[in-house]
Amino acid sequence: QVQLVESGGGLVQAGGSLRLSCAASLLTFNTNTIGWFRQAPGKDREPVATVNWAGTPSYADSVKGRFTISRDSAKKTVSLQMNSLKPEDTAIYYCAVARRPYAPIRGIDSAYWGQGTHVAVSS
Repeated sequence: QVQLVESGGGLVQAGGSLRLSCAASLLTFNTNTIGWFRQAPGKDREPVATVNWAGTPSYADSVKGRFTISRDSAKKTVSLQMNSLKPEDTAIYYCAVARRPYAPIRGIDSAYWGQGTHVAVSS
């Protein structure tokens, strides 16, 4: 059973910063895409940032230039540094790791998911 434990959410004013972290209990961590998704009230879950097995990051257009994803293979952690936060970034943020090695995360069933951490940005 893969476990993903997230931390770092909270309430911040617009323009502020938060850092999310996720620790994964996955033996094949180095070969699996891992990343962050978010779900705002009344909206579908959407990708925020992922990093694949080669270390290549991918970002949603809405967060490019503001968010940075990083993975530490030795510690089996992935972090999301979020700067210049906006009220529209308010959501529950989920850590996810692909179920299969060398594969992207495409939909709920293709990944293991953390329990989520709430990020709220006030204007």
